[in-house]
Amino acid sequence: MPPKPAQDDPRLLATDLVLAVIAEGQMLTESGLAHIDPAVRARAQRLASATLRNLGRADTVMKPYLRKEPPVAVMAALRVAVVEMLDQGAAPHGVVNATVTALNASGAAKLAGMANAVLRRASEYQGWADLPVQRLPGWLRRRLRGIYGEDVVTAMEAAHHAGAPIDLTLKSGASEVPEGETLPNGSLRLPQGVQVSALPGFDAGHWWVQDAAAALPATLLAAQAGERILDLCAAPGGKTMQLASTGAEVTALDLSEGRLRRVHQNLARTGLTAEVICADALEYQPDTLFDAVLLDAPCSATGTIRRHPDLPFVRKPADIEPLLTLQAQMLDRALTLLKPGGRLVYCTCSLLPDEGEAQITAALERHPDLRTVDLPALPFGRATPEGGWRTLPMDLKGGNDGFYMAQLRRD
Repeated sequence: MPPKPAQDDPRLLATDLVLAVIAEGQMLTESGLAHIDPAVRARAQRLASATLRNLGRADTVMKPYLRKEPPVAVMAALRVAVVEMLDQGAAPHGVVNATVTALNASGAAKLAGMANAVLRRASEYQGWADLPVQRLPGWLRRRLRGIYGEDVVTAMEAAHHAGAPIDLTLKSGASEVPEGETLPNGSLRLPQGVQVSALPGFDAGHWWVQDAAAALPATLLAAQAGERILDLCAAPGGKTMQLASTGAEVTALDLSEGRLRRVHQNLARTGLTAEVICADALEYQPDTLFDAVLLDAPCSATGTIRRHPDLPFVRKPADIEPLLTLQAQMLDRALTLLKPGGRLVYCTCSLLPDEGEAQITAALERHPDLRTVDLPALPFGRATPEGGWRTLPMDLKGGNDGFYMAQLRRD
């Protein structure tokens, strides 16, 4: 294992993050950097994310100068350095010197000379922006190409490479909001890299961060004041706040106490109210049934790669089947929590129809009294044959998450 990086050096932290993703299959959100200064942590995470988005490009640039690939920890340092120079525009002299110094200090001094030579040559590379963008892993690319076609998958990869701006959902009556672009669904879009907590209206709770596509399922549910609504798998709380802002009586349920802390914090900041419960959705038994349920089911999260560039390196084909089983179980369980005539919105942030369209088709077959509700035309995306709605990562200018959603009702 490499030595623990200096706490005040974003470059070393970024190298450590990239190494954890590539070598250990650890998501960036699991990095354990909570104790690091927020500004340093943010810079390190941005550089690590940029490196993962450009891993193939960095390897292409370095390949002519590497006789053989160095140890994984050294390769991570080289990749971060190349991306920092060619993608982030950092001064080559400083990056090369800092990387060589770090390798000398880490016990990899024998490779420092090689790193110096490779990075100096790499810093002179012309045509970085013309290199192909990062491709999806083979297993996922083949599946998506078979479903959507090569052109659509290529457009997805371009959206993933571009990264994700910050979308805000505005609280009803919000008077203090940042400047930004209003999207077709009413979300407000900001550029990447802004410090959210420093923006106008944050402390007053006039808005919350939520991707434009992620805001559609709660919009589809159309909660009404006084209705009892259950938000299953609620953390971090964007949909909970959307539902609570309608005046509905919302119960937010999630299995993770840690993730529910975010829900409590967001509700407190925005001044919205919901009952928050930590429980297993498959075992939860309410005192009374609900008018409507929103089930954002656990999924592969393949629709969120533009904001989670580490996901393609961590997610494996074997992860999918257990998720499909759990989704079906949770969908069936959610139906039992509805009042007669109640409605359910099922959604996943996945690009795979197995986790969306196929789940609804199977549920309709399992439950003869179940039907899909005709959907209004949502602001972006497209209708699906079984009665649902799907967004893809490039639907909006600047991108959006890939989501599937459908509304069900029992006759």
